[in-house]
Amino acid sequence: MRMRLWRTLKSTGCGVLRDGVYILPAGVSQAATLAAVESEVKAAGGFAMTADLNIDAPGHLVHIEKLFERNNDYGALVQQFIRAKGSLRRLGKRKGETAVRRLRRSFEELAAIDFYPGHANRQAQEALTALEEEARELFAGGEPRRSRARVRRLDPTKYRDRTWATREDPWVDRLASAWLIKRFIDRNARFVWLRHPRDCPTRAIGFDFDGAEFTHAGNRVTYEVLLASFGLADDPALASIGAAVRMLDIGGIPVPDAKGLETVLRGVKQRTRSDDGAIREAAKIFELFYSAYAQSESSRTSE
Repeated sequence: MRMRLWRTLKSTGCGVLRDGVYILPAGVSQAATLAAVESEVKAAGGFAMTADLNIDAPGHLVHIEKLFERNNDYGALVQQFIRAKGSLRRLGKRKGETAVRRLRRSFEELAAIDFYPGHANRQAQEALTALEEEARELFAGGEPRRSRARVRRLDPTKYRDRTWATREDPWVDRLASAWLIKRFIDRNARFVWLRHPRDCPTRAIGFDFDGAEFTHAGNRVTYEVLLASFGLADDPALASIGAAVRMLDIGGIPVPDAKGLETVLRGVKQRTRSDDGAIREAAKIFELFYSAYAQSESSRTSE
């Protein structure tokens, strides 16, 4: 029991003021754990108490804050990022992407208990970003660079009954874009999957690769560029999907539903054997997300 409680306290990021005295900054979500530990110790016949610690002297406050330093932890994590970056090519796509996701989770778990983030946190973020960019460069198969081209409003009637081309092995932005195209832009759309962007047929409409008619622009991913180009950005449900797609594709502000969407789409990719099959199955998922967001928006409006 003693070891289990120690591990619980350690996982919350407690500072150790002295043997048996654990502290947390007031107001952090982990503080509730202290009361739970107190109750468990008392139930086992031991002694424990929680109390507020009022610190007036600036020198004492500096000392307390040092108890929460994560510099060594960040340093160890950065070394893992560096080693992983050097081994990505050897690991290959699947194992490499899995390793990067695990390291991202490790960083997020550490950052969650870094109550006074400083330079070490920023260094670790930069190292993680470099690792993730290296992984995208190696495994994305031609992930498009951001274009500076201005997004223009287009006439949707000129984009019907067309062939649309994008890179093979589609992931979140291309899956979402294909659903959006088929559902709201060109219901008779046909898709061509390219091994290399240079293979794009002359009359096909390219999306989500360098030089394509529709691709990343500024901070927008291809899905969001399509929304803006065809006057769909004012639909709150479509915009909500776009926020999750952007988070998964290029990072940025966390979106609560992004992880759930990623998990389901990974299941789709595992179960389908062709890019056309992945598009069909992913379309069902996006349709469900769209219905849920639309219903939620309708409920807020009625209130």
